[in-house]
Amino acid sequence: MVSESAIGNGQLLVAGVDGPDADAALAEVSSDRTPNATNTDADAGTVTTVSSLDAALECLDDRSVVCVLTGQELADGTGLELLEAIRERDRTLPVVLAPADGDESLASEAIAAGVTEYVPADRRPSELAGALERALDAGRRRRARRSRARGFQAIFDESAAPSWLLEPDGCVRRANEAALEVVDADADGRPFETLSLWAGIDGGRATIRDAVETAAAGDVVHRELRRTAAEGDVVDGAGTRPLEMTIRPVRDDAGTIVSLIARVEDVTERVGLEAELRESEELHRVTLNHMTDTVLVTDDDGEFTYVCPNVHFIFGYDDEEIHEMGTIDELLGPDLFDRDELAAEGVLTNVECTATDKAGQEHTLLVNVREVSIQGGTVLYSCRDVTKRKQREEALTALHRTTRKLLYAETGREIAELVVEDTADVLDLEASAVYRFDADENLLRPVTHSPGMAELHGPLPVHRAGDESAVAGVFVEGESRFVGDVADSPALSNPTTDVRSAAFVPLGDHGVFVAGSATADAFDEIARELADLLAATVEAALDRVERERTLRERDRELKRRNRQLTRLNGINELIREIDAALVRAETRPEIERAVCDRLTAADRFSFAWIGASDVAGERLELRAHGGPQRGREYLETISFSLDGGSAEPAMRAVTEDEVVSVPNVVDGLHDHAWRGEALAAEYQSVLAVPLSYDEFTYGVLTVYADRPDAFDDVTRTVFEELAETIASAIAAVERKSALLSNASNRLEFAVRDEAFVFTRLARRADCSLAFDGGVRQHEDGTTVFATVDGASASDVVTAAAGLVAVEDAKVVSTGHDAGGDAVQGTVRIQLTRPFFAVQLADHGIVLQRVEATPSSARLVVDVPSSVDVQGSVDVVSSAFEDVELRSKRTVERTTPRDVQMEILERLTDRQLEVVQLAYYGGYFESPRSRTGEEIADTLDISPAAFYRHVRAVQRKLFSVVFEEADGPATVSQGVE
Repeated sequence: MVSESAIGNGQLLVAGVDGPDADAALAEVSSDRTPNATNTDADAGTVTTVSSLDAALECLDDRSVVCVLTGQELADGTGLELLEAIRERDRTLPVVLAPADGDESLASEAIAAGVTEYVPADRRPSELAGALERALDAGRRRRARRSRARGFQAIFDESAAPSWLLEPDGCVRRANEAALEVVDADADGRPFETLSLWAGIDGGRATIRDAVETAAAGDVVHRELRRTAAEGDVVDGAGTRPLEMTIRPVRDDAGTIVSLIARVEDVTERVGLEAELRESEELHRVTLNHMTDTVLVTDDDGEFTYVCPNVHFIFGYDDEEIHEMGTIDELLGPDLFDRDELAAEGVLTNVECTATDKAGQEHTLLVNVREVSIQGGTVLYSCRDVTKRKQREEALTALHRTTRKLLYAETGREIAELVVEDTADVLDLEASAVYRFDADENLLRPVTHSPGMAELHGPLPVHRAGDESAVAGVFVEGESRFVGDVADSPALSNPTTDVRSAAFVPLGDHGVFVAGSATADAFDEIARELADLLAATVEAALDRVERERTLRERDRELKRRNRQLTRLNGINELIREIDAALVRAETRPEIERAVCDRLTAADRFSFAWIGASDVAGERLELRAHGGPQRGREYLETISFSLDGGSAEPAMRAVTEDEVVSVPNVVDGLHDHAWRGEALAAEYQSVLAVPLSYDEFTYGVLTVYADRPDAFDDVTRTVFEELAETIASAIAAVERKSALLSNASNRLEFAVRDEAFVFTRLARRADCSLAFDGGVRQHEDGTTVFATVDGASASDVVTAAAGLVAVEDAKVVSTGHDAGGDAVQGTVRIQLTRPFFAVQLADHGIVLQRVEATPSSARLVVDVPSSVDVQGSVDVVSSAFEDVELRSKRTVERTTPRDVQMEILERLTDRQLEVVQLAYYGGYFESPRSRTGEEIADTLDISPAAFYRHVRAVQRKLFSVVFEEADGPATVSQGVE
C-alpha cells in the first residue's frame, strides 16, 4: 500500500484514469484524501487528478509532481504522448501507464518511450498500487541521487582545497578550480602520481601511488607530506611546506568502488598553530609544575575536580593525596569565604588563611576565589604562600621598632645590648652577641650576648684582629659569612658548642654581630637579608654615636681652644706691653718693676715677683713685685734660703735652674707649708721661670693665679720665652751701663782648661801668647792680634793649622834675640764662632787681656759697677771648665768718656784691621820692620789703599786727642 509518506511533500498527478480499481488504488496512495482536480496544495503530499494532456502539462509546470499515473485515453491526446512530453522535460520523473485497453504493442512503445511502470488493462487494484509504490520509490531514489550529485558537485567545485576525482586505477577524471591552479590544466587522464604537485615530496611518486592503491582497495588514506619549499612559499620551522592528502573510495549502490576522491590541503598555517599550541601547552604545563602558586578547582560541594601538579610546593601532598582529602575544607578550612559574597562579586581576592602542610608546619596563604565553569568545576582557588613574606613583614616591623630604640641610644654598649635583646624578634633566633673592636690593643672583645648564646655556646672568647677565627676574618674582610652547619666548617668546629648554624656580620669599623641557632640551615635568603639589615642599622647607630662623641669632643676642644686663644690673646697683649716697657727701660730695676706691674695689671694674674741670688748665693732676694698687698705678706711667710730645704716654686726654679709649674696648690696641701700659705692668699696655681740668657741667670720670675691650671703648655712656653726676653733686656741695659760707667771692677781669673784655644796653641808651639783684648768681629768669625814670646811667629801659625777653633793664622811681625834667632813676633789669628769674648760682652763684661802658657792662662776682664759681680763670675765660669777668681780691683776713670772707645767707634772695621796689622807688623817702628807694600800684600790690597787707610786712622786719632780727649784714665787698685 502506498502511504502519504511514500508520496512525501510532492504531488501525485493522475491523468485519464478512473474506475473502481483506480479509485481503490488511489485511495490507498492518498490515504483517504478525496481526489479533487482543483486541489492546489502542492506541499501536502496530495493526489491531483486531471483529464486532459494540456492540464497535465500545466500541472507539471506549476506543481512539484513526484509521480504521474496516466491512462491511454485523454481528452486531448494519449497517455503515450504525455509520456513522451514528460521525457522531453525530465527523464527521471516516474510515470506509470495504466491503459483501460492495451496490448503488447502499446506496452513496447511505452517501454521504449521510458515508462517507469506499465500496468495492463486486466490489472487488479493491488497491482496498480504496487506499481505506484515502485514508481514512487524509484523517483525518490533518483531524486536522492540527483541531490547527492548536486551536493557533490557543489562541494567538489567550490572547495578551496585542491580536489581530484580519480578512476579506481588512479587516473585523473576531473579536477576542481583550486586543483587547476596548482597543476597543469591538461591533467585529465594522467596518473595522479605524475602531477607536478608532487615534485619535491619525500618518497616521491611511490608514496602517492601507494596511497592511491590503498584507497582503491577500499581504505580511506591520510598522508602527511612535506614538500621542498619553492621561492616565496610559506614554510614551517623545518624549512619545508607541509601538505595533508586524503583519498576516499566512492562506491555505487552495489558497494563497488567506482571512483576515488583525492583532496590535498596546505596545512602550513595549521601545523604552525599546532606547534604553537603544543609549545603553549608545554609552557603552561611547565609553568604549572614549577610555579609556587597552587591552583585548585572544586564543584559546588567543595569536592576537587582539578589539582595543580605543583600542589606539593605549598602543602607537601601530591595531587592524589589532595584528591583523597575529599573537599577543600579539609585543606584550607571551613568558612574560607562567604558564598553569597562570591556570587555577588564573582571573584574574591587576597583572602588570608592558614594551612598546615604534610610536615605539620603552618603556612600563611593568600587565596583568590573565582566562579568558573570548567569540566564540572565551579570554583577556582589560586593559593599563594606568603609565609616568608609575612615573617619578613613581622621581622621588618620588629626591626623598625629596634631602629627607633637605637635612635635614642647614647653609647655603643647600649646599642649592643639593644640589638642582642631584639634579635629574637627580628631574626627569630635564640643566640646572638656583639663584638666591639678595641683599636688600642687590636682585639675584638664580646661586649654583650644573649642568654641563648650563653646556654648554647658558653663564654665567648676574645679574638685578635687578623687571626684565623671567623669573627676576625669577617671583621677584616668586611663581608658577611653564613654557616649552615658549624660541624662542616673546620674553622668553626667546636665540640663544646650546641650552635649548629651561625651568622657573622661585620659592623664596619666597630666590630662584628654574631647570631646562631641550635638548628642547621637556619639562615635562608630572607634571614640573611634581615641579618644584614639589622647589622647595617646597628652600624649606622654606632656611627651616629661615634659622630656625636666626636662632635662633643670637638666642641669641648673648640671651647678649650677658644679659651686658650682668649688667654693667648691676653698673653700676647701682655707680651706686647712688656716688650714696650723693656724697650723704654733704662735700668734693670726699671725692667723688673715694669714686668711685675704688667703681669698683675687688669687682674691678669694675682701676684708676680722677681728675685735674684745674693752675692754669697745663699738667699733669694726680692728685687720687684706687683699685685695686692697680700702678695707681699705671703712672701714674708716663706723662707728664701737656697739651701734646698724650701719647696716653694721660686726656690726650686733657682736651685734646679728649670721651669717649675704647680697646676693646683691643693695637691699635697699638707706636704709643704708654703701651699697652705699660698691657699690662704687665694693662690691656686703657680709658675716660676728662671730669667736666663746665654747660660747666665739673672734671677727668677714667679707668677701666681687664683684658679687651678692657669698655666697650660702654651702659657708655660710663652713665659719661658718672656723670661729669656727679660733676661736679654737686663743684659742689654747692663752692657749699656758698662759703656757709660766711669768705674768698673777688674777681675783676674786663672784658667786651667786644656780645651782653651790659646792654651792649646801655646802648648803646641811651646811658647807664651798674649793679646790685649782688641777683638774685631766679622762675618766669618773673630780676629785678634797676639804677641808671641819664646817661639817664632811662623811656628805659631803652623801649630794653629791643626786647631778646629782657628779658621786662619798669619804672621804679622817677627822679632829676634841677640843671637839672631826668631823667638818673638806677632800673629793675626782668625777664630771660628763662637768666641768667648763676644759672649762676655753680651753680659756687659769687657775682655782686657789674655796671657797663655803651655800649662795655664790668665784672663783679665772689666765688669761695670752696675753689673752683678757674682753673676759675671758665673758667666766666666760657664765659659770654661776650670776657672779660679784670683783678684778683683776697682778701676776709676778720670775722664767722662773712654778715649780708646771713642777712637774705636770712629774707625771702620777695615780701617781698624789695617792699622792693627801695621802696628803689630812694625810699620810704625823706626826703623820699620815691614814696609807698607808688605803690609798691603798681607792684606791683599794695593799699597795706595793701605796708605789711604793709615792716613784716615791718623786723622781720626789726632781729632780725638786734640779736640775731645781730656786725659788718660787713672786706676785705683785693690786686691781681694
